[in-house]
Amino acid sequence: MDYLKTAVPSNLFTERGSNIVVINPGSANIRIGLAQHDTPFNIPHCISRRTSQLPKRNVQDQMLNSQVTTAQHMERERAYDIIASLLRIPYLGEEVANSSYPRKIGRVDAYPPQNNINEPVFTWTDVFDKDVPHSSTTEEDATNEGDTSESPTLKESKIKVEPNSSERKYREYICGEEALRISPTEPYCLRRPIRRGHLNVSQHYATQQVLEDLRTIWDWILVEKLHIPHRERNMYSAILVIPETFDNREIKEMLSIVLRDLCFGSAVVHQEGLAAVFGNGLSTACIVNMGAQVTSVICVEDGVALPTTQISLRFGGEDISRCLLWTQRHHQTWPPIRTDALSKPVDLLMLNRLKESYCQIKEGEVEAVAMVHSYEDGMSPGSHKTRLTALSVPPMGLFYPTLLVPDVYPSPPRSWFNDYDDMLEDTWHDFPSGGAYPMWESYPIFQTKPKKEDIIGLAEAITKSILLTGRIDLQRKLFCSMQLIGGAALIYGLIPAVEERVLHAIPSHEAIDTVEVLQSRTNPAFVSWKGGAILGILDISRDAWIHREDWIRSGIHIGSGRKYKDSYFLQAQAMCYINS
Repeated sequence: MDYLKTAVPSNLFTERGSNIVVINPGSANIRIGLAQHDTPFNIPHCISRRTSQLPKRNVQDQMLNSQVTTAQHMERERAYDIIASLLRIPYLGEEVANSSYPRKIGRVDAYPPQNNINEPVFTWTDVFDKDVPHSSTTEEDATNEGDTSESPTLKESKIKVEPNSSERKYREYICGEEALRISPTEPYCLRRPIRRGHLNVSQHYATQQVLEDLRTIWDWILVEKLHIPHRERNMYSAILVIPETFDNREIKEMLSIVLRDLCFGSAVVHQEGLAAVFGNGLSTACIVNMGAQVTSVICVEDGVALPTTQISLRFGGEDISRCLLWTQRHHQTWPPIRTDALSKPVDLLMLNRLKESYCQIKEGEVEAVAMVHSYEDGMSPGSHKTRLTALSVPPMGLFYPTLLVPDVYPSPPRSWFNDYDDMLEDTWHDFPSGGAYPMWESYPIFQTKPKKEDIIGLAEAITKSILLTGRIDLQRKLFCSMQLIGGAALIYGLIPAVEERVLHAIPSHEAIDTVEVLQSRTNPAFVSWKGGAILGILDISRDAWIHREDWIRSGIHIGSGRKYKDSYFLQAQAMCYINS
C-alpha cells in the first residue's frame, strides 16, 4: 500500500497493465483490450458461420416472435400520446391528419454524383478466402498495418490478387461488424451468443453452439486485434467484467472459456456495476447501466455492491432504434423500402446509427434530414434522403416501456438452470428471497441469487432500487450520486429527463427533495471496462484470482476448497488510493 500511495498512476498502468486483458461482454457489443490502454475495442458481439442448411437462414434468431399484438399496439399508441403531451408535440393521430407539409422522399443515388460527395460507399463483406502471394512486399504491408481497428478482411482487400490465380473458397466464419455486413444472398447464418443479458440458449441455439461461438469470437479478437497468439496466453491474466444479469452457470461457463479454451494463466470476475464505480473514481453511487438490450440498476456503497437493490429491465438501445422505425412508418416519413431489424442485421446497424446521430430528448418538435439506406435482396444498396420526425419520442420509451414492445425470445431447455453449485458465498442466504424473480417466467426460482426483472420505467426502477437500501442517509446520498453508463447514456437530454422524472417518482412521504446525475469522467460506454482495468491493476493481494490449473482440476473449488468470491463481496482495498 505504501507503494500505491507514491506510485504515479500512469506508470502503474504501464507496469501492471501490459499483461492483463479486460473483457466486458454485452448482448450487442463486447469491449475488450489491455488494461494499460485508454479505451477498449468495441466490437459487435456476433459471428456469421458458413451454412449449407436448406432452407437457408440468414439469422439464427429468425424464429423469434416479433409480432406486436393488438393489445400491445394499443398500449404503444397510448404511451406515445402521453409522451406527446409531455413534450408538447401533436398526438399520434393529429400530426398525420393535420400535416401542412408534403412528404417528399427521393433516391439520392439518382442525383448528380457531386451531391453525394460525403456519402460513404457501402460494400458487402468479402466472404472469400484469398491466397496471398508470398512476396516480401506483401508480407511487409500486412505486418505494418498499425491500425488495429482494421479487420483481416480489410487487410486482405488491400492485397491485389489476380481473379483467376486460385480457386475461391468461402471463409468458415466471420466476426464483428463484418458479420453484420454479409449479403443475405451468401450462405452464412448470423449468431448472437448473448441475448438480453443472458447466454442465448434456446431450442434453436444449442448450449454447445453458444459456447463455441463465444470462444471463437473472443479468440479471433485476441489474435487479430490484440495480437496475442495462443502460445503466449499463459503469460496473460484476464478480467471478466460481467453484467449483473448473468447467473451462476453462465459465469462458470465463461470462466471455463477464458481459462480452459483461451488458455489464460489466471482470471477474475468483477461485477459490471461495481467496476463502473471504480471507473469514475467513486465509492458510493446508484449505477444505471443502459445497454443495447438490457437496462440494469444497482446501488454501491463504499465499494461494495448491494445485491438486494439490483433490478433488470428488458429493454435498451436497440429497442429505441426499433421504436424509431415504427415512429417514422406511422408518420409516413420512412421510404418505401423493406427494413427489417430482426432478419436483416445490416438494417439494425443502420437504425442504431440513425438513433445515435439524431435521437434526443427535447421539448417541442425535433426533426432532421437524414440518409436512409436500403439493402434489398438482389439489388445494390441504395440511399434515400428523407425527413425524420418526432425524434424525441423513441428515447422517452425508457420511461414508458410499453412504447418499445421488446421482442419475445424462446426459452432455453429446462435443464439449463439445474445448476445448484453456487458461484457466490453462502452469505447470499442472509438476504430475503421473497422478491426474487425467475429469469424466464416458466422456470423455477432458484434462491441462490435474488434477481428482479420488472416491467417498469427507468425512473421508477431507479427510485425503487435506491429505496430498497432502507436507510435514509444512504438514500439521500444515492439520489444525489446517480451515474448513467452504457451506450444509451449518450442520448442528448437524457440526464435532465432522468433527474426530473426520478424526483417526481419519489413517494411524497419520503424526506428526499434533491436528485442529481453525476457527469461521467469518461465515455459512458466504456466506464465499466475502465473500472475493471483499475481493479485488476490495483488488486495487490489477488485472493480472488483463479489460476488455470486450479480451475481445470477443481472447478470453482480453489486450492484449499474455498469457494470463488463474486464481486458482490469484493472489498475495495484500493479505494484509498483512488480517492486520495
